[in-house]
Formats: sequence, structure tokens, C-alpha cells
Amino acid sequence: MVQAEAPPDGSDRPARRKGKAVAEQPEEERTRELSERALYLAKFYQGKVEIVPKVPIRSLDDFGLWYTPGIAAVSRAIQADPDASFELTGRWNTIAIVTDGSRVLGLGNIGPEAALPVMEGKALLFKYLGGVDAIPLPIRVDSAQALVETVERIAPSFGGVNLEDIASPKCFFVLEQLQQRLPVPVWHDDQLGTAASTVAGLLNALTLTGRSIGHVRTVLLGAGAANLATARLLIALGHDPSDLTLVDSNGVLHAEREDLDELMLRNPWKYRIALATDGGGRKGTLSDALEGADVLLAASTPGPHTVKPEEIRKMAKRAIVFALANPVPEIYPSAALEAGAEIVATGRSDFPNQVNNSLIFPGVFRGVLDARARSIPDEIVLAAAHELAARADDVGLTTTHILPTMEETGVFPHVAAAVAVRSVDLGIARRRYSRSEFLERARARMARPAELARALERAGLIAPMPEGIPDARKHA
Repeated sequence: MVQAEAPPDGSDRPARRKGKAVAEQPEEERTRELSERALYLAKFYQGKVEIVPKVPIRSLDDFGLWYTPGIAAVSRAIQADPDASFELTGRWNTIAIVTDGSRVLGLGNIGPEAALPVMEGKALLFKYLGGVDAIPLPIRVDSAQALVETVERIAPSFGGVNLEDIASPKCFFVLEQLQQRLPVPVWHDDQLGTAASTVAGLLNALTLTGRSIGHVRTVLLGAGAANLATARLLIALGHDPSDLTLVDSNGVLHAEREDLDELMLRNPWKYRIALATDGGGRKGTLSDALEGADVLLAASTPGPHTVKPEEIRKMAKRAIVFALANPVPEIYPSAALEAGAEIVATGRSDFPNQVNNSLIFPGVFRGVLDARARSIPDEIVLAAAHELAARADDVGLTTTHILPTMEETGVFPHVAAAVAVRSVDLGIARRRYSRSEFLERARARMARPAELARALERAGLIAPMPEGIPDARKHA
């Protein structure tokens, strides 16, 4: 999910062409239908995940093993060696999905209660795609420091922490502090998941257009969580900072901007990128930045006129355009292609080249949990991005298939294995196996949830999906 930025300049957006509303009506109608049905199903199922026993219970006598008095021996073993909690409890496969509800989807600051259904949905994705037990934990706090301290206190229960939907720039502080304080992996999906999938897609797009990461000029529209992390990863990969231009709501981010002193205090992460890139030698607006650029990575305000076709025409030949805002990309793919772009990606599944953090986080967490990793440094993020990029060629690398799709589920175990092996190489893994061993473990653990769901459905323990939406008056 992309942290949106304000429009790149103060200009009015062009009015929609006559007939455009009609063309967009089916998509808007589909969105309304999905929203209505989601609300009905939320009431019908009353939650998306539940906890079920994973041990046999033949009679009440078995509780002497699973609880008192037998469990005391397990507790004493963990008291003697706290790391034994990863072997003797479910901690090894359990993570917390933490939010304060300050930046949820496109909804903004809606609070922890309203954020809960989104966190439940993420928990379902973690389980179904990654085989990871994820606990939704919306937390009511009044400061970033309080959020950090709360997560630190609950960390002994978990093998990892996924931060979700936390406003920028607070999210950077929370992630950095928790990464320093906790002995388990901490991940912020809006930063790292989106950045890793963006980098993976970009690497393949560069290959298809005959470019390399060290010889390309890139413009990033939006300087929120996703693009600041993307810029950092690109530099780590060898992208020349002087060829990177970030554009926010005040224009090109450069070292002489009037608000730089304010940024140093309010958003030091953005300040550091401003100094490192110095606007890529550019000043002014998005239009100025795109003159001759090879790549546009937009994680900004939903469009479709945030980026204009005439701005794409200013880019270099064989331009690469990622328009990642949801639900409407900053420019529609058809408009970008007509304006001269060769490869276009969005955040949506109904267009080719979907850049989606769901391609990344299931494999990343499966890998770090299987390796019992202590952290997720950028080297792990880049290992996941490289593996995801490589797996696109399993089906075939083309201008409309620069990344695997969500249906290509065989990709996830490979990402997990790559992450686990890199954890071992970096010396942050508690478990050390070969790549093939990690791959087989990931395949088995990631296949189990779908098999379990089908078995529960066949047994009638998961209610069948109801058809349509009954008349509310009959069910009041």
C-alpha cells in the first residue's frame, strides 16, 4: 500500500474529457458493489481468521500435558534459555500486525477500531499466502514514542512485527527504533514491501529497455514512506544519487529549498534524501524533473491526471512509468503508452504489471521466521527483490509481465528461501540450513493453509459464501 503525497504542484488538473465519466463508470460501479458486499460479509462471518487447536486432545487428561502440571517444565526450559521459546512455543511462526490507525489505506487517520478490519485482512493474507500466524493489534497511543514502547513490551510473544498503516514521517521513527530495540525482525510494509516490489519490477524493466541501474536517470513522484524507502534501496543497488530526483507537493526536493531547515527537524529522513540527491541536478516542478528522464516511479496522489501525458512525452525514449497510486493510478496505462512510455506498471491487478507488496511480504516473513532471523536489514529486502525479479522469467519476461502475478504462487517459497539463506549469510539467523532445505520447508508451510481451508470447507466448518446481498429490511 502506497503512502500518498499531495499533488506535485499547485496547478489545476485538466477537466475530464467528455465521455470520460461514462468510461470510468463500470469501475466505479464495481467498487461500490464490492464495498457493499464486503460490508455484508463482514457481518456474516464476523471476522476473517480464528485460532484453532494444533495439538490432539483425546480427553481432558491431555490438558495435563498442554497446561498444568506438565507445562511447568516447558516454562522452566525457556526461563533458562529465552531463545528456546522459538522451539517450544508457537512464537517461531507468530507475528504481530501493529498499527495506530493513523494512515489506513486511502482512508487516513481513522483510529484503531476502524483499522481492525484491514489488519484482519492482512492477517488472512499472511496465513493464506505465507503460512504465517499473524495477530491484528491496532493500538491506541498518543505519540510515536508510546507506540514504540508498547510494541517493545509485547514483543516477547512474537517472532516478528509487521508495522502497517502508520502515518509518515512517524513510520520511519517507529521502524528505526523497533529495529534497534527488538531481537526479532521488524518490517513496515508500506515502506519496505512497496519499495522491494518496485525495485524488482524496475530491475526487469531496465533489462527489457537495455538499461542498467548504474546508468539511468530516475524521477520519484511523492516523498512518502514508499518512495523514500525506494530511493534508499536504489542507491544501495548502485544508482547514482545525482541521477535521482524526488518530487513532493512543493516541487523538486533539492538541497537549497526554502523549507529544508524545517524538514531537518520535522522529517530528517526526507532531509537526508534531499542532501544525498540534491534534486538530481534539477529544480522546479515535476514537468522540469521529467525532461529527459528514463524512469518515473510515482507513489503519489491518485489520478488519473496527477501525471499528464505531455509530461510523459518529455521523458527519454523507451520510458518506464510506474503509476502506483490506488485506487486510480496517477496516469492510466493507456495514456502513458500513447504518450511514448514503453513499459507501464500500476498497483492494480486489472492492468498488466501490478506492483504489489503482497508479492513480497509473505515470502519475506516465511523466510525470516524459518531462519529464526533476528532482524530484517536492507540486504534482506534486496535479496527478496532480486529473487522476485528473477522469478518473473519462469513464465517469461515481457513488457507486460515484468513481475510475477499473484496467481504465480510458486514464487513465494523461492523468495522465502532466498531471504532465509541471506539471513544465514549475514549471521543473523538462529537456524542454518541449505537453500534447498529452506525451500522445501517454505513450500510445505505455505501450502498448508490452503489445504486446511479446503478441509474445513468440506467439513462444513467454514460457512459457504452466501450469494448476493439479502434485503436489509428482512434481516433487521
